[in-house]
Amino acid sequence: MAAAEYDVVAIGNAIVDVISKADDAFIAREGLNKGSMQLLFSTGEAEALYERMGPGIEASGGSAANTIAGIAALGGRCGFIGQVADDQLGAVFAHDIRAHGIAFNTAVRAGDPPTARCLILVTPDGQRTMNTFLGASQFLPESAIDLAMIAAGEILYLEGYLWDPEEPRAAMRRAISVARGAGRKVAFTLSDTFCISRHRGDFVDLIARGDIDILFANEAEILSLMETEDCDAAIARVAAQVPLLVVTRSEKGAIAVKDGARHEVPAAPVDAVVDTTGAGDLFAAGFLAGQAQGRGIVDSLRMGALCAAEVISHYGARPEADLKALVANGLA
Repeated sequence: MAAAEYDVVAIGNAIVDVISKADDAFIAREGLNKGSMQLLFSTGEAEALYERMGPGIEASGGSAANTIAGIAALGGRCGFIGQVADDQLGAVFAHDIRAHGIAFNTAVRAGDPPTARCLILVTPDGQRTMNTFLGASQFLPESAIDLAMIAAGEILYLEGYLWDPEEPRAAMRRAISVARGAGRKVAFTLSDTFCISRHRGDFVDLIARGDIDILFANEAEILSLMETEDCDAAIARVAAQVPLLVVTRSEKGAIAVKDGARHEVPAAPVDAVVDTTGAGDLFAAGFLAGQAQGRGIVDSLRMGALCAAEVISHYGARPEADLKALVANGLA
């Protein structure tokens, strides 16, 4: 097998986040499910909610893109595949991700719909309610997949959010085939319970076929996947089918099961939870960076916890502190 040119190559939604403060009353008036994610299916719907939101900040986002930015900040060699439109937000996204030193060569999509955006409402308790218009990202075709980049990546990382639209789903199936054919590992994040409710059969099948080497989930997602209320039972059932399972548990820390051995770490301390946007994404970044560096499971979990703690201490899903220094001090 050829030496890897990239530590991690990710495929995901190329999204620009718009983050705004909101109170519970606003969430209720809009009929939103607090703390979860819903899809907006038209440009008009997205623009209407945007107009009703309070002042916000804009930053490039998307689950897998956030993860890959975190890995790059930790010194990883990274590539990203995702589709933007030929518009202002598309240019912003491309500039931002390349500024992290991440290879990004996916061709832009001409015409409508515009570049994807996620309208994120953050309540005083730090919970984020996401309203996502997938725009151009949901039309990522198989032909846009950089097969050479995937074959040159030690780990292929896929986000469950992008499994929903038909074209990206086919593209990711092709990417999995290429990665496995090249002897690379495939990591997958379940992303949200709504993804599982719509595609449980596909996800269970991917796991059963051995297509996933590293699976990321939170407690709600692993319970939903196994359709049970017993978290330990759900973890045991899934861990028996994947080489490495990682389950995050918010303030209770995280669990990883590899080859039947269970490892746990506590959550890293944080002075105040400001915004939980990107917590799971940055946890995955720290964990995957640790694995790419050849670290053990416990140290990789600790790296994930440190990165997650950093991102929830401020608004936005991209790190503001020096993650390398943060991890070095945290693991010392």
